[in-house]
Amino acid sequence: MATRRAFLAGLAAASLPRLSWADAGSPAYLAAGKVGEAFVLHGLSGAGQSLFQIELPARGHAAAAHPDRPEAVAFARRPGTYALVLNCVTGRVTARLTPPEGRQFNGHGAFSPDGALLMTSEVVAEGSEGRIGLWDGRSYARIGEWASGGIGPHEVRRLPDGRLVVANGGIQTDPGDRTKLNLDTMRPNLTLLSPEGGLLDQVELPAALHQNSIRHLAVLQGVALLGQGVAFAMQWEGDPAEPVPQLGLWTPGRAPQLCPPAEADAFAMQGYAGSIAVSGGMIALTSPKGGVVMLFDSTGAPLATHRRADLCGVAPAPQGFVATDGQGAVWSCDAAGLAPLGQGATLWDNHLLALI
Repeated sequence: MATRRAFLAGLAAASLPRLSWADAGSPAYLAAGKVGEAFVLHGLSGAGQSLFQIELPARGHAAAAHPDRPEAVAFARRPGTYALVLNCVTGRVTARLTPPEGRQFNGHGAFSPDGALLMTSEVVAEGSEGRIGLWDGRSYARIGEWASGGIGPHEVRRLPDGRLVVANGGIQTDPGDRTKLNLDTMRPNLTLLSPEGGLLDQVELPAALHQNSIRHLAVLQGVALLGQGVAFAMQWEGDPAEPVPQLGLWTPGRAPQLCPPAEADAFAMQGYAGSIAVSGGMIALTSPKGGVVMLFDSTGAPLATHRRADLCGVAPAPQGFVATDGQGAVWSCDAAGLAPLGQGATLWDNHLLALI
């Protein structure tokens, strides 16, 4: 039974004005970066202009946005020990998430559709066994965890029906210096969890590609051929002289489909896909290492390759994509090419999160 104090506290909270993303300027994207020596998180407009900037304690990697409240959870670069809940209206840090002892955050997280639950990718520091941390979406108290289904989970994505797809990268890392410890025996996988955390499906790559670490995900919505599935981006840890695909498609219940680029572009990404997004029947795959963004259609057939040094962040736009690079530029991107949207002092980091 609720106490009188709890009842009054709830009544007081209910009487406060409820802020929305409109109060934060209706940002279309969230992106981490660096300005001088300061690490920051920006809210960007659809045209790539900064609407707000909030300082972070260390290098950021990705962010999760609450579906209703103007709150963003900024995650440290993996393996990290901080995740900050930021009020994007006031710029205040309202909560700091710390993983349980012996655990580390692994760069990404996702909210449940109603915002009541935050799910974070984590590893047990010794051995890199994967966990999905569970946090209350209002108090941000730790309330439990699920097994991720593999080693080194990185990005997690929620399907429209509430199921969770986990990219288990398969790499065991030293908890102190990020040294990769098991490249000869790594086994990346894609794992599908129920909304309650139960294992529903899991697939691995062919044995010859066991060193292709599965890292990032984009949900394929509205693509009739694939139903509720994902596009996934990989990073090759094998012989750099071997051209291997960095893009794959997966619909639960089926085998993963690998999508090689055009033959002339086989080495363009240099074995490293940094980020992935889906928009209007196209898939964008970036490589800061190779300095390219590749576009594919919804079946995985190559459409175009555009070159820009240190391009990595990419997210859907009403027409095509928006992309960011490590030199401070924001770009519009479609099959025809890259067009500049803006240039600023912030050197953009790995990812761009769409709020539209």
